[in-house]
Amino acid sequence: MTTTAFSIRMDENLKNNFERMCESFGISMTAAFNLFATAVVNERRIPFEIKAKTITKEEALFNIETMRTQALSKIPNGLTLDEINEEIDKARNQSGQ
Repeated sequence: MTTTAFSIRMDENLKNNFERMCESFGISMTAAFNLFATAVVNERRIPFEIKAKTITKEEALFNIETMRTQALSKIPNGLTLDEINEEIDKARNQSGQ
């Protein structure tokens, strides 16, 4: 079996913790990644559940307000939404869309 090398980028703390865990299991990080890759290929799926972080309603509202504030801060010359839409329409008409 021919082997090949590849590199990945990972947070240094995560890498160090992962390396310690692998050592505690008696395997190398390379062996752990090979186990993972083999499971993905054999099972044709990621061998564990991947879920989005559940956030509270308050966190969601805070995130929306933060995005809104950021978006509003990027509006040039204090244009209104209607004025922005007019500019978009003009640009589309000029480009033939």
